[in-house]
Amino acid sequence: MEPIVSIAVVTSLILGALIAFIAFGTYFRNRKSEIVSIANPSDTAPLNLKNSKPHQTKKSHAKPHQSHADKDLNKRHHPLDLNTLKGHGDSVNGLCFSLDGHSLATACDDGVVRVFKLDDASSKSFKFMRINLPAGGHPTAVAFVDDASSVVVASQSLTGASLYMYGEDNPKGGENRQHFKPELKWEQHNAHEKKYILTLFGTKATHGAADGSTIVASSSEGTDIKLWHGKSGKMLGFVDTNQLKNNMATVSPNGRFIAAAAFTADVKVWEIVYSKDSSVKEVTKVMQLKGHKSAVTWLSFTPDSERIITASKDGSIRVWNINVRYHLDEDPKTLKVFPIPLHDSNGTALHYDRLSISPDGKILAVTHGSLLQWLSVETGEVLETADKAHDGDITDIAWAPKPIPVGDKRVTILASSSVDKKVKLWASPTL
Repeated sequence: MEPIVSIAVVTSLILGALIAFIAFGTYFRNRKSEIVSIANPSDTAPLNLKNSKPHQTKKSHAKPHQSHADKDLNKRHHPLDLNTLKGHGDSVNGLCFSLDGHSLATACDDGVVRVFKLDDASSKSFKFMRINLPAGGHPTAVAFVDDASSVVVASQSLTGASLYMYGEDNPKGGENRQHFKPELKWEQHNAHEKKYILTLFGTKATHGAADGSTIVASSSEGTDIKLWHGKSGKMLGFVDTNQLKNNMATVSPNGRFIAAAAFTADVKVWEIVYSKDSSVKEVTKVMQLKGHKSAVTWLSFTPDSERIITASKDGSIRVWNINVRYHLDEDPKTLKVFPIPLHDSNGTALHYDRLSISPDGKILAVTHGSLLQWLSVETGEVLETADKAHDGDITDIAWAPKPIPVGDKRVTILASSSVDKKVKLWASPTL
């Protein structure tokens, strides 16, 4: 009897387990159906996470072409930041506006000079003319000659510093102008022997007997400054600062004076004397600006060519009146002295690397590293500050000579270049 009872017990256990399994199976199938229905009521198929992600991504980025613009917009951390000119392959060393303000030339370490057309500074893309320098050359500075289709470029290579002038055979090409390739018009090798060319400034000479031709002043890292005729490439004059090394040199807007910021605290000024036939007769030293206590890092002429603004390592900015009778030994006068409103963590005053005066002579743009500021020329007051205007040190700044269209408005614009491979366009602050 015991074997029969054991078989009955085992059979009962198996049947009970089978009934329980069927009951639990039915319960879990119902739960699964409920979960699928809640997660995706329009689809009773099992969830597929691989297919669901692209569907959500596509829905959230309905306009993928706006993503780059949105990123740029997010990076514009300052209200004066209008636009960024991209496409440079390396550090942008220098820039320059054409006289009409509608062209901007950039000198890049990738061996290319780009001339951008700024028909609208708020545009999403800009047409540009590409100028490839000879192999091995790195553009360090650029300046326009007469019109927006000719530029002088300073280039550094292992053999030394050279100057090249590129222009177009048909600068009046109208709408098809971008299809013309720039041609090399003249070149000057070893322009400053093997010394690096720091700055290149050009202007239309209108003072005295000058005929309005563009003259270009180049300054080397040594003590020499040379003056060139923009169209022909002829050297017009030479001066030596005798101040150990140059920081920069520039020419006044009317083509009358050359001024240099060098190793010492004094600024030397030379006059360009023109003959009756408009040629340069001589370049002679006429005055010296004395007052700073340390080296002058940068200087700029005011648009009327009657004042010079200097920035020094002594932590000050000075405004000088050079409209004096120097031939009667009248010295230039210091009109204003402003403290540079920058200090390090120890409270030590910092200096400005570069400065540039707006076309109306009222606003001074200045830089220190990646910082960009706008000051009032009248009071020295800080109007605006962009703490990190670029992702690296700023290499150059320049004002457009005339207002540029920004949508349906015309705005006075400042351009800045940097080691971060970008050029930025900034609106002028209000006074």
